[in-house]
Amino acid sequence: MAEPVTATTPRYLKTPDAAIHLGLSARTLEKHRCFGTGPVFRRLGGRIVYAIDDLDAWAALGTRRSTSDPGNGVVHPAKPLPTDCVRR
Repeated sequence: MAEPVTATTPRYLKTPDAAIHLGLSARTLEKHRCFGTGPVFRRLGGRIVYAIDDLDAWAALGTRRSTSDPGNGVVHPAKPLPTDCVRR
């Protein structure tokens, strides 16, 4: 008998699926990638993929408990960073 096939959770997501995971548009995620303000990505051949753990870690940088909470990190907008801005 053949063993049953079990569904596995993907480890990597392509840009459209990664954007859905984050609640962003694919174009916004592409802009983050170009400007260096987004999550870590991998280039596999000609494809760009994101590890789910990396997406969650990047999103966690924006965690706040209130509007006055400075948080532990910064999620920059999808635009070029000023030259004097240090990326964390």
